[in-house]
Order: sequence, then structure tokens, then C-alpha cells
Amino acid sequence: MNCQCAFRSCAVRYRFGRFVMQASVDKKSKVERGIRDQIINHSLVPGSRLSEQQLAKTFGVSRGVIREVFSKLEQRGLITRAQNRSAVVTRLDLPQVLEIYALREVLEGLCARLAAENAPPGSWQDLVDLFAKKMDRCVQQQDYEAYIANLQLFRQRMVSAANSKFLSEMLDLIYDRVREIGRRIIVLPGRAEVALKEHRATLRALSKRDADASERLQRANVRSSCEYLRRYEKFVL
Repeated sequence: MNCQCAFRSCAVRYRFGRFVMQASVDKKSKVERGIRDQIINHSLVPGSRLSEQQLAKTFGVSRGVIREVFSKLEQRGLITRAQNRSAVVTRLDLPQVLEIYALREVLEGLCARLAAENAPPGSWQDLVDLFAKKMDRCVQQQDYEAYIANLQLFRQRMVSAANSKFLSEMLDLIYDRVREIGRRIIVLPGRAEVALKEHRATLRALSKRDADASERLQRANVRSSCEYLRRYEKFVL
């Protein structure tokens, strides 16, 4: 084999190796996303034991892949593992949730401040319009799925406008831990109406590029949500 043929052969093997490695990474990411979504949505409820063998069969991967995924989920605080014992979906008690909400208040407040400072004028008008009559209809018709979807859009836009990689990562971890709790809070008596007024106020402040007011109002929104959590703890946790 001459040098040119040998080089081509090496190049083919290299590309094939990279392809196999990328396919393996993509599959692990898909498995992680699948299990993570089930935990976040409480399809796998807190306290549930996770079987490596069953999950490997469900996703069509090896138990080694499942163990790698478990390590990542444990780092995110979504599962706990003890030596020689199976993985368990993390169960949060009220003090833990309140601690997370205290962190969320500070981080979301900072996010709103940065978003107000960074976003150009007119950036929020479509959300101001969305949170007007359309969100009123969501509340009146008790269409909480649409309400929550629009609320998630608002948060995503705010995080994007803040333009902070580290802040985005920290909020992502927090939302993973309390997303289902937030869904339960929003359907509590009167909460959707109160929250809608709070979000509109934050959007007005963002539209005016008022960083101080944006931070203050967003923090107040999280505290208000936390008050509902305390009041209806038995129905939420």
C-alpha cells in the first residue's frame, strides 16, 4: 500500500471512529433527556426506585450507559444513589424547596435586571401583547397548559436577553428541581390571576428598560409563589 492509500485509509477510519463516538454521545444524551423529562414531569414520582436493567431495556442501551446517565442526573440533584443500592428519584421536603425558591428569587431577579439592561427597545412588545387578552382567556377558561407554555416562553426570553451562560445554567438546574411544583402552584385558587398581574408588571418594567424595577418585581413574583407554596403545602408537596 502506497503512502497516499494509507493516508486515505487512516482518514476513513478516523471519520468512522468520530461518527461512532458522536452516535454514542447522541444516544446517551437522548437517554438522559428521556429519564430527566420523566423525573421533571413526575412520570417518575419522587421516591421511585430506578432499575438499571429495566431502563436499559426500555431505551435499548447497555446498563453501562444507564450508569453514566445516572451519574449526570445525580449531579443535577434529580436522583440519589447509595453504595450498593439502587438509584431513587429525589424527594424534596418543604425546607429544601423553600431554600431552592430563595435561590431562585435572587437568580431570577438578577436575570430580569440583566435582561432589562441588555435588550433593545421594543424587544418585549410581543410578550406584552401575549400577556394581555390571550392570557386573560387562559385564566378564564382554566387553560393552564397554554398559560404555563406562555410563562415558559417569557422566562426563556428573559434568560436569553440576560445573556449570561452561568446564570442560564444555574436557573436550568433550579427549574429541573421545581418545575412540577410550579405547575401545581399555578392551579391553586387565585394564583393564576395574581401571577398574571405580577408578570405584566415585570414586562412593563422590562419594556421601559428599568433594571431596578424589573429585578424588584421579578423577585416579588417568586416570593408570592413561595407564599402560596407555604399556604397549600399539603396539596403541592
